[in-house]
Amino acid sequence: MKDIITSFINNLIIYDYILFGVLFFIFLLFIIIGIILRHRVGVALFFILFAFTQLAVGSTYGYIKMHEYLFKNEISIESQKKLTFTQAIVLYGTIKNVSKKDFSSCKITAKVYKVSENKLKDYLLKFKPINKMSIIENDIAAGQEREIKVIIEPFTYAYDYNISLGADCK
Repeated sequence: MKDIITSFINNLIIYDYILFGVLFFIFLLFIIIGIILRHRVGVALFFILFAFTQLAVGSTYGYIKMHEYLFKNEISIESQKKLTFTQAIVLYGTIKNVSKKDFSSCKITAKVYKVSENKLKDYLLKFKPINKMSIIENDIAAGQEREIKVIIEPFTYAYDYNISLGADCK
């Protein structure tokens, strides 16, 4: 857990600090308004609860949306092949940097999940993949497209499955 938090803090960019600073300032502003209006308990409680809510939800949602905008990419699966003599799937795809910034690294993750007849069950099965494999691609310039190859192993599932491909770039 300590490594995850340290890694998160080390990977923050200047825009993250600005976002968190503005949200903390707004948090303090609403807390002060709540303290000033302490004689009106209902209104004061609303401002204090709103302050904590915007701090938690705003920082999470803002971080996610900002990184989606700043590090926008397009990733697609070109082909896939289940190997017969080895318990593996070979997945070929492309990743394209469609943002204005160069990517220093992209973590590309392929997930294999079961397929069912029920749409609700299909949606839930996406959260519990059968197998997951990740690779790292480094130094992708703005506008550059790069071919990728992901080998998912060991893969022993014999029934129908789907594969999704995603990328988290920085």
